[in-house]
Amino acid sequence: MKSRKSLAFWCVVLGLIVAMTVFAGLFSTYGPNEMDMDTIYQPPGKGHVLGTDHLGRDVFSRLLEGGKVTLTVAGVSVILSFIIGVLYGGISGYIGGAVDVIMMRFLEALITIPSLILILAFQAFMQGGMWSMALIIGVTGWLVTARIVRSEFIRLKEAEFVKMAKMFGTPMWKIIFGHLLRNSVPAIFVVTLVNFTGAVFIEVSLSFLGIGVPSAIPSWGNMLFYAQNDILIGAWWIGLFPGIMIFLTILAINFIGEVLKDPRRRRLDA
Repeated sequence: MKSRKSLAFWCVVLGLIVAMTVFAGLFSTYGPNEMDMDTIYQPPGKGHVLGTDHLGRDVFSRLLEGGKVTLTVAGVSVILSFIIGVLYGGISGYIGGAVDVIMMRFLEALITIPSLILILAFQAFMQGGMWSMALIIGVTGWLVTARIVRSEFIRLKEAEFVKMAKMFGTPMWKIIFGHLLRNSVPAIFVVTLVNFTGAVFIEVSLSFLGIGVPSAIPSWGNMLFYAQNDILIGAWWIGLFPGIMIFLTILAINFIGEVLKDPRRRRLDA
């Protein structure tokens, strides 16, 4: 029961964050890049519920729009890494033999390279951008998904229902998608949540360092990047609220993944 309540609570938290960012235009009273030099560094209060920044831009509007950018980058990259990981891991696990050995040696070689180095290398060629950032994170974040899918396919292809399907001449594509992939969904879903958390963290980290999403596009990472100097002059609200949103988003996803990855504990708590 406790796990169910915790899962429901964090799903609601994550759902509210996603809803407010996706429908940012309905909640924002100012444009995210709308400047008013007469209201520079205005603290939270009437007119600007979360205050303004060094250019008089409304922090609340930028927070919602920045969340849309950050979550979009993370979401697109996770979809891309999911597709690559499922295809690579599925082929390796289902075919097996020498093909599996070669593919796994290649994957292990990639895993030994820190993902940040790969991302920075791609960034040097692609020059950044919202969609290129999502592409970079996606093509460097599929490794764990591939390993999980491979292990699930190896385990499931020895199951009785798969052997029976082969015996009755079921087409290979139907065995892969209808039996192996469908029964691998719980494990893949959990690792996808973990990848989503990692994608959010990477986007925020790179934008905070000034090498992620271009500064002209508001994102949570960019807001933290600009807030570094603002905090020194006492404008604490500019960095505080993006930090809270990042913290809550990552915390919610981690809690949801923690509950879902242990079905045995969920049954005991129920």
